Amino acid sequence: MLSSPQFPASMPSNPEDRFRLITQCLNAVRQQLTDVAIRCGRDPAAIQLLAVSKKHSVDAVTAAAQAGQQNFGESYLQEALPKMSACLDLKMTPLIWHFIGQVQSNKTKTIAEHFDWLHTLDRAKIAQRLNDQRPIHMSPLQVCIQVKLAEEKTKGGIDSTELLSLAQTIIQLPRLKLRGLMCIPPPSDSYEQQRKYFAQLATLQKDLNQQLAADAQLDTLSMGMSDDFEAAIAEGTTMIRIGTAIFGQRR
Repeated sequence: MLSSPQFPASMPSNPEDRFRLITQCLNAVRQQLTDVAIRCGRDPAAIQLLAVSKKHSVDAVTAAAQAGQQNFGESYLQEALPKMSACLDLKMTPLIWHFIGQVQSNKTKTIAEHFDWLHTLDRAKIAQRLNDQRPIHMSPLQVCIQVKLAEEKTKGGIDSTELLSLAQTIIQLPRLKLRGLMCIPPPSDSYEQQRKYFAQLATLQKDLNQQLAADAQLDTLSMGMSDDFEAAIAEGTTMIRIGTAIFGQRR
């Protein structure tokens, strides 16, 4: 499990103190990811840190952005949009926004218009809506297909048997760019069990790439969080989703 400096009961109100704390936490997380990657024989630069900022304040996001974090994950549109708007005024490298929540039909237009990435695509109908609603002046929406690795009613994702069909559908949509696969495996305290789930997703992507054209190869595995990041790194993750270790407990 990721460890980070002890958070106070609430985020410091002083901007300098807030920046100092989040910078310290970001650096601690990055160092742990680097250490594990090297131990697994992997290039740390090949693993991207996605800061999960859902349920955290605009001030926390801006502090992380000022500390050099560029990729942020959100699940709730009503709180994500004000953060995006506030961060537009920052004179820094533009942030990259990832939607990591479940997608309902009434959310597709807003996601298509505001986000750079979507990690939880699991239906052809949603893919078509996103494609049709993506503004023409924007680059294609980068998407990952969420795969269900075990039967859990509270989680989205498609069965592996439906993966090729959905991938082929997405590839034909010009305003979407299929980048890879995503999973949220069942919680487990067993490192070996964690690796088994992540190895399953990595194998699915490898098999899928063998069936896709050379110009449609997938390069992203969005897998791993605070409790299982080591197993995810060992099995080839390229994007790890971390929230609490950077921002403290959610509100």
